[in-house]
Amino acid sequence: MDRKVILFVDDEVKVLNSLRRGLIDEPYETLFADSGKKALEILEQKEVHILVTDMRMPEMSGLELLKIVREKYPKIVRIVLSGYTQIATLLTAINQGEIYKYITKPWQMEEEFKPAIRQAIEFYDLNNKQDAASQPAAATNG
Repeated sequence: MDRKVILFVDDEVKVLNSLRRGLIDEPYETLFADSGKKALEILEQKEVHILVTDMRMPEMSGLELLKIVREKYPKIVRIVLSGYTQIATLLTAINQGEIYKYITKPWQMEEEFKPAIRQAIEFYDLNNKQDAASQPAAATNG
């Protein structure tokens, strides 16, 4: 498995610092952005495999970020990490942002968060193997 890159987006620096500390020994590269705008700048410069974003942020909401990422970078697995649990907003995020998973704040790092990231990496790898396997067939069927 290649070293995967995970981008975490949250306007709360305390949350980003907690994630940074909790994931320091994990086998993937972690990047951090404190806004949707900064996240998009990172995405333009670096290949990212998993995006984990908060929903309620100033300037650009997590939902707006998810929609843009889905359109521009459809292979990125999208996860929401949020303390905001309004059902209508969650359903919109699931339907429009096509999120893979929703994790509530506060989270349990070992029991919940790390396994969710590992599952997202497996999901990413599985989807990309399927894409690679279907490309030669698509070329001959075209």
